[in-house]
Amino acid sequence: MAESQAAARAPLGTLRSLLLLLLAPVDRHPASRPAPPACGKRQQLNRIVGGEDSSDAEWPWVVSIRKNGTHHCAGSLLTNRWVVTAAHCFKGSLDQPAQFSVLLGAWQLGNPGPRSQEVGVAWVHPHPVYSWRDASPADIALVRLAHPILFSERVLPICLPDASVRFPPGTECWIAGWGSVSDGVPLAPPQTLQKLKVPIIDPEVCGRLYWRGAGQDAITDDMLCAGYLEGQRDACLGDSGGPLMCRAGGAWLLAGIISWGEGCAERERPGVYSSLAALGPWVRTVVPGAPLAGRARGARGARGDGARAARPVTPPPPAGGAREPAARSCIAALYSRL
Repeated sequence: MAESQAAARAPLGTLRSLLLLLLAPVDRHPASRPAPPACGKRQQLNRIVGGEDSSDAEWPWVVSIRKNGTHHCAGSLLTNRWVVTAAHCFKGSLDQPAQFSVLLGAWQLGNPGPRSQEVGVAWVHPHPVYSWRDASPADIALVRLAHPILFSERVLPICLPDASVRFPPGTECWIAGWGSVSDGVPLAPPQTLQKLKVPIIDPEVCGRLYWRGAGQDAITDDMLCAGYLEGQRDACLGDSGGPLMCRAGGAWLLAGIISWGEGCAERERPGVYSSLAALGPWVRTVVPGAPLAGRARGARGARGDGARAARPVTPPPPAGGAREPAARSCIAALYSRL
């Protein structure tokens, strides 16, 4: 009788979960399950040389995070159930996951194709240190998909950098996204995924560029800067949460997440990214299956082919009326051809 009363008092959701566990089929042959694909390795390698458009399946881990059916932010696929992106993408909507979905395997948002997949969001897990203000440290969130996705040549995971990897100044990396081509100018139909090569910038140089005075450091230890000091090429509104991708050890690694900056593609205001070298351990505690890759001599290996050295710069002291940093959501399209 006491047990019956306890069961009657148990929450309905708990009883439902227990019932599902009891009825779930037992996998008696786990060895027969297909292994997940290697992270950070494309299955198709064609490119448009010298242009801004990416090729179909060139960046198969880049996803579109949609809010109420419209592209909102970008993200990167880690496993068949987890996507990593910027926390600020969910400001004011963290408790409303039904507003969001994730589109995978789409090269052109206007024509995603039959092999793309759109999945709902179960919940969003921001970093506990993130403070929901512009330019906050730990601008990173993990998105749990409503159900597992299927891997294909267009849908593959990216690697997290292991502890051996360093991305020294001058390392040439790439960003990708569907954001605006300049302030207030959206990417034109069919909204083809854009890409841009960006060099890593010395953190001390970047810190001086973004100096706010009186010991207030804008660039924290979990941030990474990349881009061009002359401006003209950058990430912009709509690209937030997208990947900063660097190649090391034969695979593409997620070096950073597009986070914030002042304006788009402006002189001496490079893009600021959440650093996975710093935040990766937290990601792995939430997603133990997130794939790792790298090299024992990561500082050299990460430079890849033909990395440029960062140019030394001594920026002028900041003038009054400095603008507040703005969160970013898309790739700025004041690009000159690379």
